[in-house]
Amino acid sequence: MTELDSYVAEDLKKYSGRYFPLKAGMLTRLLVKKADCTKLHPNPNDEFTFPDIGPSYRIIGEYEQKYRDAMRHGQTHVEEPLIVEKMYPDGYMIMNGHHRWAAAMRMGVKQIPIRIVNFAHEADIDEVMKNSNNYKRVTFDLDEVIFTKDDSSSEKELIFPFNRIYKERLKIGVPALFDYLKNNGYDIWVYSEKFYSIDYIRTLFKKYHVNVNGIVTGTAKKGIMGSDAKKRISDQISKRYKYTIHIDNDTVLKSTTESKDFVEFEIGKENTNWSSEIMRIIGDIN
Repeated sequence: MTELDSYVAEDLKKYSGRYFPLKAGMLTRLLVKKADCTKLHPNPNDEFTFPDIGPSYRIIGEYEQKYRDAMRHGQTHVEEPLIVEKMYPDGYMIMNGHHRWAAAMRMGVKQIPIRIVNFAHEADIDEVMKNSNNYKRVTFDLDEVIFTKDDSSSEKELIFPFNRIYKERLKIGVPALFDYLKNNGYDIWVYSEKFYSIDYIRTLFKKYHVNVNGIVTGTAKKGIMGSDAKKRISDQISKRYKYTIHIDNDTVLKSTTESKDFVEFEIGKENTNWSSEIMRIIGDIN
C-alpha cells in the first residue's frame, strides 16, 4: 500500500458515518477559490476510493509532471479548479478532480484551486416530490436542448450585471414552454452532465420568470450519489409520476410508469417554432 493509499483509507475511516453535505451560500461560492489540500476529502462514492479500482498512478504521474512544468514557470496550479462540495464536519468533498488532488498532495502543494458547487441529493429530490401535487413530469437535457450558443435562436440576454453571472443563453421559446407546462400540471426536471450548482440553475430560470422542480447535475459522475440512493430516488419517481415526457430537439417521448410503454412524437421539421410545436404535441397528449 502506497502512502497515498494509506492517507485515503485513513481519511475515509475518519469521516465514515460522520460526514454529510452542506449547502454553501452565494458569498462562499463566489469568494472561496482555493483550499488547503488537507481540507479536501476523497469521495467514498467515487471509483478513486474503491479498493478494487483505486486511483490511476499513471494519471497522477501525468498531473505531477504538469505541476513540475507549472512550477518552473512560477505557477502554482494546473488544469481547471477541482469541483467540490462543502461538507460537515469540515472541509470539502471532492466531486471531480481526485487525481489532480492526489498529484498536488504528492508534490507537496499546499493549496489548490476549487469551485464550490451545491448538488441535488436524495433529501433535495424527496423535498421536490413532497411539495408537488402533480402526477406527471417533463424532463430536458440542459446542455443539449435548453442552452444554446446561437444568438439568433436564443432568448434575449439578461441585463447587466446578471449577464456577467449567467453566461448561458436559453433557446428561444423555453420560458413560454415552461410556463405552459406548469399551467398544464407538469413538474419540470432538468439534467446536465456538467457540474452546475442547483441554486445557480434555479436562479437562472427565475431571471426568465419561470421555475423548475427537479435539478440534477453532474449526472455522468458516479461519485455524487451512491447506487443505493439512486435506486431509492428512481423508486420515488416511479411512485410519484404516472408518466414522464422527455423532450429533445427533434422528438417528444412519453413513457408510462406502470406499463413501461412509450410512444414517440416527431417534432415537425416544417414548423420552425420549436416551442409552439411541442405545446401542440403536449395538448394532443393531454
